[in-house]
Amino acid sequence: MSTFEALRRQLGDAAAAFAGDSVSAILTGMVDDVDRALSEKLEIFPVCHHSPASALAMVRRLREKQPKVIYLELCEDLGPLLTELRNCRLPVALQAFATELDGFPPAWGPLSVVAPITEASAEYQAIAYALETPGVELVLVDRSSDHVFQSHGPEEAADSPEEPPREGAGLHGDAVGIEIGDLRPRFAELEEHLLHHGKVRHWSEWWDQYVEQPLAGADYDTYRQVMVLIGSLFRRLDPGDGDRLARDEDRERHMWTRMREHLAASGADPADCLYVCGAFHAASRVEQFGLDAAAPYEIAPPTGTRWLYGLIPSSHSAIETQFGLAPGSVSIAAATWSKAVGRNGLTPFQLAGQKGTRKRAAKLPPPAPPAPPSDRLSGYLSAPPPLDGLDEEELRGWCVDIVRLARRNGYLASTADAIAVFETSILLAAMRNRPRPTPYDFQDAAVTCIEKDVVPGRRDVRRLCEILLGGDRVGTVGYDALPPLARDVFDRLRPLGVDLEKRTIQRALLDLNADPDLAACSNLLWMLRYLLPADAVRPIMGERRLGERSIQESWDVAIGRHQRSIIELGYEGVTVEQVLEQRLRASVWDQKATAATALAAVEDAILYLGSRRFADELGARAVELLAAERTVDDAPEVLRRIRRLLAYFRANEPELPAWCESFVTAGYAHYCTLLPTAFVDDDTGVRQVGAMLGFLFTMESLAMALGCDRAQLEIAVQQSHPESPAKVALLWAARNQLGLLPLAELRARCDELLANPLVVPSFPLYVTGFVQAMELAPGLSGFVVEVVSKAFGRLPDRVLLPWLPKLVTTLRAQAGELMPVLVREAGRTYPGSLPALDAWTPPWERRAAAPRPKASASAAGPVTELLVAHPAACDAVAELLGCDGQWQAPQPSAHGAAEVLLAGHPETAAAVAVLLA
Repeated sequence: MSTFEALRRQLGDAAAAFAGDSVSAILTGMVDDVDRALSEKLEIFPVCHHSPASALAMVRRLREKQPKVIYLELCEDLGPLLTELRNCRLPVALQAFATELDGFPPAWGPLSVVAPITEASAEYQAIAYALETPGVELVLVDRSSDHVFQSHGPEEAADSPEEPPREGAGLHGDAVGIEIGDLRPRFAELEEHLLHHGKVRHWSEWWDQYVEQPLAGADYDTYRQVMVLIGSLFRRLDPGDGDRLARDEDRERHMWTRMREHLAASGADPADCLYVCGAFHAASRVEQFGLDAAAPYEIAPPTGTRWLYGLIPSSHSAIETQFGLAPGSVSIAAATWSKAVGRNGLTPFQLAGQKGTRKRAAKLPPPAPPAPPSDRLSGYLSAPPPLDGLDEEELRGWCVDIVRLARRNGYLASTADAIAVFETSILLAAMRNRPRPTPYDFQDAAVTCIEKDVVPGRRDVRRLCEILLGGDRVGTVGYDALPPLARDVFDRLRPLGVDLEKRTIQRALLDLNADPDLAACSNLLWMLRYLLPADAVRPIMGERRLGERSIQESWDVAIGRHQRSIIELGYEGVTVEQVLEQRLRASVWDQKATAATALAAVEDAILYLGSRRFADELGARAVELLAAERTVDDAPEVLRRIRRLLAYFRANEPELPAWCESFVTAGYAHYCTLLPTAFVDDDTGVRQVGAMLGFLFTMESLAMALGCDRAQLEIAVQQSHPESPAKVALLWAARNQLGLLPLAELRARCDELLANPLVVPSFPLYVTGFVQAMELAPGLSGFVVEVVSKAFGRLPDRVLLPWLPKLVTTLRAQAGELMPVLVREAGRTYPGSLPALDAWTPPWERRAAAPRPKASASAAGPVTELLVAHPAACDAVAELLGCDGQWQAPQPSAHGAAEVLLAGHPETAAAVAVLLA
């Protein structure tokens, strides 16, 4: 006869009387699941994730049974990491990490799996018992990290709650969490019903009130049967389409297969073994998956993905965020665990030498003989819940401490508030039919009585309650458990004199003149600044640019807060320099890499690595990317970076690198080819076209020296026929630089535009183009000031006023680097005092009003005036050309010898003007 036959019959009769056959099948099936789990030869221990009741029951059972083999529901490839827990302060997380994917879609990368461990968990107690007890073997039987993604993919990651993130909440990042013993109803209506009738807001609060507290002091048989019953209930009320349940069953088949393989290989007796798994999996169909299952289960082979393993810091808030628990629930669980251990006189298991723990005696009593299973469910379900009276001393201590914390954080709290919190906690518990206030009742009462309209500090009262009840405890990974790269970073930064394991922000001062040995620390800090999050290492004073080095630096160092990032760097290489080189090389060889990306990598390689060989390799890749580009979207970035690199190499190297010369010649031909299309393409902005022209004109002398033909640029400009006003202005400026459009004619065209009523509304766009033209012709800055001044002086208000905001935003976004040149030119043009402004006449108006001497069209102009005023320059040029004679003084006649000479040989005058420019 079954152990639970009486309970099964009682529930069946009740369901038949009050419900129907479907409810009867569910209730009797739950009893069958409990009976089946307890009758298995291998003892199944059901647990819940980070449950103090599970941890307490685990401690009791391990001391009674003292098993020789423990099978633990944890990724089987994480086993070697467990011994490193001795070097850590809990909570920490076991991590499997992969960046080089083989067998998974590249879009999934990087892959990360974490399994957080806290002291108040049954898993940690089992791990500590197995590692500290001689002759005990710990076997991990769950799917490997590779199989996790084979079955589920990255969508298995838990959704983050809607609460704002807290400190430490992002320690796990986007990793997939292994939910050991996850117990939460998958039937939304059931969870809503339980929360409503339990008068709670979150599932964590319901679980603590109706499962954790009653089972904390229960005997092992009662705990085991109740947990399997709950797991069976949630399993049978799963409303899914069967896919998730099928994946769960595959996971259970995997674990039972591993246990059968180990028992067959080791010859262990199942009576001396203990199987620790989630209560949901404890209610599985063991007749199909268990030790006596006839059908074999084939485990798929792993993919070729290379997995890396390590320990990363975790925190209570990180666990809550990743697994969708209520804020503060893990901290409350830790406080419940500490209180229950002291109240029951239990000695939990701990790893020897672990940080943050006190040494306790670990002597084990003689193992107790196994007792036959008995029905504890009937009495537990029929008896009223035990009444735990009000612990006034504990509640009074909470109220006093929360008022003290509130005052430290800026709240105007007093003793009256402490009394109000005490009375309100008792009132809330009575309204919710609770015999005593829970931490959640106390939290609600504190918020009601102390919280004001405005939070004075960065912590509100609810957060202060969490700190009071345990705080967001953040774990640390010890030095010996760190990967080689992290240990190397700690060793190389030791001369700074800061404690890198602390989570506080520490200030490091580096006087590189007084102590040149600190230069190595400075180089490492700059590399970490590039590789780590922005607030891990932050420069306060000092900078690093091409050709410049600081003599003093000041840094805010918070590496202790970013241990996870340092550890994951260790998965990529042995040293920081190796990781940086790999990342730079990967960035330039990425499918989406551009020439601008490659130039940025070259600059970073020079700044942080100082490797000429590596910079040449990246530069050669930049030439390839530039030649393969079909758009000019990155032209401004390319121009800015290549200018900076050329200036650096000219100042610090005897000659330009070969890749720089190739880049200039390739860029000259590339932009000349794309220039006509870019002028007429609506998708190409005026800033991009201006940058193209800036490259062509500012690199022209170097390109000519390297063998490029200027006729290519002239042909490209002649073939350009833009229609956009801004691009038309750019084309005029380019033609002016080529000598195809004199400045006087350009000025006349602008005056015609201002005089044309049909063109006046679009004249601001011409101004935008002229401002961008300073990129290719800085000498036009005076003309641009003239054009802008005429626009402000002649445009009507109905055109000018709506245009001003757009002009400011456009110049800020697209011509920020050109504005200092324009402002300096305006400062030289306009008077410096207000009284001088009244009598000031713009220079362009003075030139227009000045009488011009009568001369032929060919002889008139500024070139003639310049040569007449400086005849010695012409004599020097004549001597260089091998000519005899001297410059003849101008004749009174308009057709003197000088004018005749200049009219007959205009190319000579143009060449002299170029030399003088």
